[in-house]
Amino acid sequence: MLNILHDCLEWAQMEFAAAKLGDARRTKRLVKVAGALAKGSKGVLTESLDSWAELKAGYRLFSNEHVTHQSVLTPHFQRTLQSCCQPGEYLLIEDGSDLDFSGHRLTRGLGRTGNDGGYGMLLHTNLAARVHHWQLDHTPQVSLMGLLDQQCWVRTHPSRRKQKERWRKRMERARESQYWAAALSRLPKDKPAGVQWIYVADRESDIYEAFERALQQQCECIIRAQHARALADEDQTAFAAVGQAPVLGRFDLELRTRPGVAARVAKLEVRSRAVTIRGVERPGGRRPDLKLNMVEVREIEPPAHVEPIHWILFTTLPVETFEQARRVASRYAQRWLIEEYHKALKTGVQMEKSQLETAKGLQALLGVLAVVAARLLNTRLLAHLTPHEPIEAHTLSPEALAILNARFEQPKEGWTYQSLIIALARLGGFVGRKSDGLPGWITLWRGMQRLTTMVAGVLALAGARTVRKAKTCG
Repeated sequence: MLNILHDCLEWAQMEFAAAKLGDARRTKRLVKVAGALAKGSKGVLTESLDSWAELKAGYRLFSNEHVTHQSVLTPHFQRTLQSCCQPGEYLLIEDGSDLDFSGHRLTRGLGRTGNDGGYGMLLHTNLAARVHHWQLDHTPQVSLMGLLDQQCWVRTHPSRRKQKERWRKRMERARESQYWAAALSRLPKDKPAGVQWIYVADRESDIYEAFERALQQQCECIIRAQHARALADEDQTAFAAVGQAPVLGRFDLELRTRPGVAARVAKLEVRSRAVTIRGVERPGGRRPDLKLNMVEVREIEPPAHVEPIHWILFTTLPVETFEQARRVASRYAQRWLIEEYHKALKTGVQMEKSQLETAKGLQALLGVLAVVAARLLNTRLLAHLTPHEPIEAHTLSPEALAILNARFEQPKEGWTYQSLIIALARLGGFVGRKSDGLPGWITLWRGMQRLTTMVAGVLALAGARTVRKAKTCG
């Protein structure tokens, strides 16, 4: 696990020292700026860099043509890929999001977001998580490896919503769907022995090319269906076919709190069957048919006024038994990780608060904050998955540990990941009642910033005492 508040510069060195920015001095500056941002920033350089000289150097860094989103992130991508080539099962979870800068209309180079009503950039992230073991209830125990890929771009073309466009012209031009499953091209052609990669994505990824890319890279996939695809050997759709399959079994699934919806336990029933999907038409001819499996997960007896769970999943994994189908559903349920990552990026490190004047500068800054957000997510994930495990010795500096012990008293069982997260959040305003659950991103990030400031004060005071003692002795 990466240090939380021990040595941000050491962490930045590990993540960014291998960045190729055209000049070794730029890379050294990147490491220094990243270390400062990791201490807590709200995405604003003026709150992270102490002096005017350092601030000017930071602005020059992110405006340099060699410092791009991809050049900053490439070393992190490579480290994540190396981790995912060790024996084990890995979920490659993918989703898109918007970065909204509608309040910064003077920022140059931004474009339309959402349904063309916003102003900012589009983001597409592939998050790699390792399954350490399966619990008795068929829930995977996972930890975060990092980002396998991330793409950030601006819509510069005119809106096509009101334009009539021929099918062939649309198929031949660049489209945003090209980003779905494109991260799988980073995987080596020869899959290492003992490794299983599983691509997990929502309905936007229900395109023929996503299945094709997964199969080409020897990567399993679980993709939520959006289209009622025609079957090659039956006169019905895939939706109708799986809906007619017998129920394999039922299980309970804990659902997290979502906007406007309280946490609850959903009672689900599962169906599955194998299908052959008819190949799609593309310029140059019809693509081959695809043999896939399907899993339907449907909520029974849902609470009143709550939209029931209904997932139809395409997968290349086996689904002949109830246990196999249930594990497919449990893997798909881990999509909450990518949703939490985007929350960490927006609400935690507050990327959208940045005041940089160009889209290019914002993208370069995102390269740093994207990794900071992954670090923050992994910290909170360990508190969720291994709440009672003792923290590692290097997680906190001696000064940070002393401050927490003085402020909250060391727990009888010692500091665990859960007690540490709650203590940090309490510094940020979290009440910490038994019924409150784990803290949110804002209070956690605010608490980490406050503790970092307190540690800096302790170190400055200690340094001043050392200087006075030296002068006295002299």
